[in-house]
Amino acid sequence: MTVKKWFGQTWLSGAAAALLAFSAGAHQHEGGEVSFSPDTQRIKSHLFFLADDLLEGRDTGSRGHDIAALYIATEFAKYGLTPMGTDGYMQNVRFRKAMLVQESPQFSLTKNGDTVSFDYPKDYLAGPSLLSEQAGVTGEMVFVGYGIIAPELNHNDYDGLDVKGKIVVTLAGKPGSFPSEEGAHFASGYQKQKYAAEHGAIGMITVTTPKNEKVRPYQSRLSYIHTPRMAWLKDDNTPANTFPQLKDGAYLSEGAARVLFDGAEQSLDEVYAILENDGVPAGFPLPGSVSMSKQSTHTQISSPNVVAKLEGSDPALKDEYVVFSAHSDHIGFAKTVKKDNINNGAMDNASGTAVMLETARLFSQMEHKPKRSILFVSVTGEEKGLLGADYFAHNPTVPVQSMVANVNLDMPILTYEFADVIAFGANHSDMQASVEKATSNAGISLSPDPWPEQALFTRSDHYAFVKQGVPAVFLVPGLKSKDPEVDGAKVFGQFLSTHYHKPSDDIHQPFNWNAADTFTRVNAQIGWTLANQDARPSWNEGDFFGTTFGRN
Repeated sequence: MTVKKWFGQTWLSGAAAALLAFSAGAHQHEGGEVSFSPDTQRIKSHLFFLADDLLEGRDTGSRGHDIAALYIATEFAKYGLTPMGTDGYMQNVRFRKAMLVQESPQFSLTKNGDTVSFDYPKDYLAGPSLLSEQAGVTGEMVFVGYGIIAPELNHNDYDGLDVKGKIVVTLAGKPGSFPSEEGAHFASGYQKQKYAAEHGAIGMITVTTPKNEKVRPYQSRLSYIHTPRMAWLKDDNTPANTFPQLKDGAYLSEGAARVLFDGAEQSLDEVYAILENDGVPAGFPLPGSVSMSKQSTHTQISSPNVVAKLEGSDPALKDEYVVFSAHSDHIGFAKTVKKDNINNGAMDNASGTAVMLETARLFSQMEHKPKRSILFVSVTGEEKGLLGADYFAHNPTVPVQSMVANVNLDMPILTYEFADVIAFGANHSDMQASVEKATSNAGISLSPDPWPEQALFTRSDHYAFVKQGVPAVFLVPGLKSKDPEVDGAKVFGQFLSTHYHKPSDDIHQPFNWNAADTFTRVNAQIGWTLANQDARPSWNEGDFFGTTFGRN
């Protein structure tokens, strides 16, 4: 599809469009209340342009994403927003992109004088190294359970174990007793590597579990062996969030792991039996030693975040910022022989970006601006591991302590008229009351997280702000429908199974522009409420994330 084609679709007549443009905006009433009237034609235009084939799926570092970033910056300029990047509206981010040389991985186990070689990728997986184009390690092994240290949960898998100079072997995932969101933090790849490096390990092997196989079978992982790894580069050209002490690593299938545990203090089946009974296995040394090596290719690419400011009206509060974020990247071309091989990312996340742009326009037209300033941040690299947001959070263009709240927009499904919204993470701070007030003003209810076991609070760009101590919510349309004939949960599930990260996530889906209107109104109301309330948002007393990252 080309740009010309979608402009050729049926649009409002000139008179009707002019009337809509006149009525669309922010309406301020006596008493300070505000109502917002978005222009859905603008939302549609933003979404259709960003999801057009011309942009080739907006992959991080691609020309298509650069076009998207320029489009977003141009819209910010139209609204008269202040540039807040490092180069006008742009904040350029340098990345290292690593690709595994598929013929290179080697993995062998030497035990009792005998050496067994494992086959890649049948027996194990090896990701590309961000640190070295020639990576390798040889060493003895220590099983460390899940490889997690969580004093808040009275858990330490390294207790009593000496792993200095050794290769740690960890179970995938986390104990079943861990709370979902806190557990997702402790069980992240970054945290597990951090624990290992802090205890002197030189490599890491991850072993699948029966629970992990049900969620994401080993066989399904084979589809991603050609996926690059990326990291943003620090000023000294080293990749962020990496641990040079860990020289190499691998992910083992159940069959390969069984060989690794053969002759050990416990067999793999005995370890699995402990897991089956909701237990946590203690660590122990594994017999023999392993040798791993691989080759990777490194390239450097760059891709911009786009940042703009609406200045607040209160002399005392305008140096505080409510931050809206939405990622502008997607995943580019699909590896398919089908004619349509462009992952357009209409819902993921042209829709969220379009809503953020219209929110910015609505605020820019207000005669009386909100008290606090509002920062609009379009981030790159979300699909590569929340990288653009992480870069901005570590290199903010305003003081990090001045960011009082983040509202993140990622993949709002705009195909049915929803009657509620979900704000993942609202329960961790007093933003819950602020969001409830705002949604009520927009005629919508706030519903609790319907999927707490998925820990979505840790899985989008807002989490980069959370890790800098900023209370945040991840806002999406809810599952309640205004139409009793529509099951919102079913619609969401169908999108995930049919269109998510596929070329069919394009503009031919059945968009509901009333839903786009409602979501934008709710989003703007939340921003207005947060920007005008007397006190800045604060973490709930004793909340894990507030205690771990917060400043209050």
